[in-house]
Amino acid sequence: QVQLVESGGGLVQPGESLRLSCAASGSIASRNVMGWYLQTPGTQRELVAQITSGGATIYADSVKGRFTVSRHNAKNILYLQMNSLKPEDTAVYLCRVQFRRYTFWGQGPQVTVSS
Repeated sequence: QVQLVESGGGLVQPGESLRLSCAASGSIASRNVMGWYLQTPGTQRELVAQITSGGATIYADSVKGRFTVSRHNAKNILYLQMNSLKPEDTAVYLCRVQFRRYTFWGQGPQVTVSS
């Protein structure tokens, strides 16, 4: 079983920054993909950014140049540095880890961007 514990959400003003963390524990294959998804009420989860264990990254167009995804492979920790936050970034941000045929999700911290 894999557990994902996220932290770092909160309320910030437009233009400010936040850093999210996701610590994964359990039996995780060394080759895996970790990512952040966002979800707002009534919508499906959307990919924000993901990174493979080899370091390859994918970003949603809406966050390119503002968000940076990174990871500490030895500790299985995923990060998301969120800069220049906008009100439309407001959402629950869910951590996901995928390997082989398995997918695990975290609960997601709330990020609220409002003046």
